[in-house]
Amino acid sequence: LNSFALILSCYFINLVPKIPLNGGQRIPFHSLIGEIRFENVTFAYPTRPEQMILEGLHLTVEPGQVLAICGPSGEGKTTITSLLERFYEPLFGRITLDGKDLKTLDPNWLRGSVIGFISQEPILFATTIEENIRYGKPDATDQEVREAAHLANADTFVEEFPDGYETVVGERGVTLSGGQKQRIAIARALLKNPPILVLDEATSALDAESEHIVHEALERAMQGRTVIVIAHRLSTIQNADRIVVLKGHKIVEQGTHSQLLKRKGEYYNLTKLQNQPL
Repeated sequence: LNSFALILSCYFINLVPKIPLNGGQRIPFHSLIGEIRFENVTFAYPTRPEQMILEGLHLTVEPGQVLAICGPSGEGKTTITSLLERFYEPLFGRITLDGKDLKTLDPNWLRGSVIGFISQEPILFATTIEENIRYGKPDATDQEVREAAHLANADTFVEEFPDGYETVVGERGVTLSGGQKQRIAIARALLKNPPILVLDEATSALDAESEHIVHEALERAMQGRTVIVIAHRLSTIQNADRIVVLKGHKIVEQGTHSQLLKRKGEYYNLTKLQNQPL
């Protein structure tokens, strides 16, 4: 068993990534507007090639638009964001940013400068609050760090700590509440001033009070950016410019919250299941 495990470990260590970490084009920031298109995208994970996650997906996110994606578990919501960040390539079809195929763009630039990603469980390091925020832009000035914290509604609680921004948060941020960790993650994402923001269940693990504070921070963060919101809790996406419903690995409905309720289709049914007011 140990020999097999060793062979398996060596195999994975020696695997060459199919997607290079860097290299490729970069769109000048002064001309980047943030239009995203999924054109007939079909995808299955390499470990489960027989199980299609997305089939013939057509999706456009207009510059500056807040697009929410919802639907049952396992229908490809988070997969869409993984494809956008080029952690995987589509089997068929293509994804473009401002008309340029993602395959031609530098993945390091795309993930490091263009897309700000905020997930349900933020990853924090056992260092200071300041360094955790600065991770989003290592060459940021102290003033830039503090401005990002202010935008994220983080400055109020940070300044209450005796050591302020020099407070060490512990492994995975164990000394902070869920809402505090999330606001630091938002500040980190905002520090690089990304034209595209991806929110993957960003408030689903928070209590009502923390969710309200974090939601205020996210509202500020979304201004002037192209935003994709992945949500299970439909109460968090009612104000989105457009809501897309995935089912059967395809888009089955799209529109505003009020439009979708009037149709009494999949979105309406999901809303009823969650006991949301109609």
